[in-house]
Amino acid sequence: MAKHKIRNVNKPLTEEERIRHAEIRRQIESEKEELMAFGRSAMARRARLRNAVGVLKTAREALGLTLADIKVRTGIEKGNLSRLENAVNPNPTIDTLTRYADAVGKELVIELIDKGVSS
Repeated sequence: MAKHKIRNVNKPLTEEERIRHAEIRRQIESEKEELMAFGRSAMARRARLRNAVGVLKTAREALGLTLADIKVRTGIEKGNLSRLENAVNPNPTIDTLTRYADAVGKELVIELIDKGVSS
């Protein structure tokens, strides 16, 4: 495989390119706060999901159950259960959470509330 030398090309921008780049910067700046808020909201949702998975794992351990026991009770493979319990950003289906919750004597409850109102 041939090695290619990467050169830093520093050519001056045309007036058209400068105008286009300035417009892109303005657009990014105008959308920045909205994007940041969306990111914070997504992080909060992931934290709530991680917490729910943590509750299930704690319940499993409190009952003295292994992942093999949960596999028998749910039909979910041990590897998938392990990934669910240890993932930084788990993304299980509602069915998976419901089956796991049933296996440890819990019930999954999904509640819809108006934004800005906490329960």
